[in-house]
Amino acid sequence: MSVAAKNSASSEGTRSVKRLISGNIAIPILVVALSAFGVLMVYSASCYAAETTYGDQFFFMKKQLVGFILGVGAMVAASFFPYSKLKKLKWPALIVSLVLLALVFIPGVGWANYGATRWIRLGPVTIQPSEIAKYGFVIFAAAYVAEKPDRMKRFVGMLPVLGAGGAICLLVILEPNMSITMCIGLLMVAMLFLSGAKIRYLLIILIPIVAAVPVLIIIEPYRLQRLYAFIDPWQSPQGEGYQLIQSLYALGNGGWLGVGLFHSRQKYRFLPFAESDFILSVIGEEFGFVGILLLFAVSGALIYFGAKTAARSRDLFGFLLASGITMVYAIQVVVNALVVSGSIPPTGLPLPLISAGNTSLIFTMAAMGILFNISKNAKRGVKTGRGKFIRGAS
Repeated sequence: MSVAAKNSASSEGTRSVKRLISGNIAIPILVVALSAFGVLMVYSASCYAAETTYGDQFFFMKKQLVGFILGVGAMVAASFFPYSKLKKLKWPALIVSLVLLALVFIPGVGWANYGATRWIRLGPVTIQPSEIAKYGFVIFAAAYVAEKPDRMKRFVGMLPVLGAGGAICLLVILEPNMSITMCIGLLMVAMLFLSGAKIRYLLIILIPIVAAVPVLIIIEPYRLQRLYAFIDPWQSPQGEGYQLIQSLYALGNGGWLGVGLFHSRQKYRFLPFAESDFILSVIGEEFGFVGILLLFAVSGALIYFGAKTAARSRDLFGFLLASGITMVYAIQVVVNALVVSGSIPPTGLPLPLISAGNTSLIFTMAAMGILFNISKNAKRGVKTGRGKFIRGAS
């Protein structure tokens, strides 16, 4: 190799390293830290149940570890894939999301558990399409708006985003899964707001959504029972109020500093879904109030860096894509914390990057890889309005 070729290769390598460092490296570091902690906590929360059910105390941890490894690979790949090319995938992202959601209703393909059909089972592998659909919607909405931002000022221009979000919400609520439906609904309204939609149009959308919530609760008896359990769980301590009571026992037992790692008592078949939807209760019991504050501090830092990445994005597509990814994570963290603490009625929603569930873990890590990718290409800009920037401004 000639001296010139060596210098060229060295220069290219230096540029690649500088580009990597120029991105917000805190994003992948925090994601890996949270996910690794999740693997540890999945083991702690599930070891007893896994031993008594499957004869292997590492059963759930092994599955989570596989998801962690695949998630890291997906995050690395997404970090180097030019995010601008996702614009061309807006329709495939939406169509694939809708098809996967529809497949859960096909006998032999969809898999029902605890009275809900939310998964696709392919041999030993299960996929939860709603976890994929959230990001499919973000890609579609961001790309659609970025093509012609001005059309979002008209109600007709908003209809494709409304139609996409509404179709996903409809399929998810039919599973049934009201918690994810509400999260996607909030995400849709937030994306419309950031896209520059007029406030009066958003109010027109919000009124029927708010009106639909009590209707959805009333038409399903189990949702009404959960509402009663939220109001007074002690009315049904062995029924609908059981899970919330056990969650509060765990949090109360943890006190300020917790009972210590692996020493949770509620995981011994007292707290249902200890390794998934209510893993935060086990974290609170083992690490106490201080431990939960530290976890929320790390999660909050990730949300902050996501918002910072969106604010510094050099284009509208990057701004909306980064905002959407950040909001998906933030909404789920907040809702899960409110459920576990008894602040809102109990609902099944995992704590992202922490709870057991490979579909959520892999796709959340991949999405965070895209977020890091956007941060690498970001420039300082002056925002002139919702979703509008002066490029290259400092």
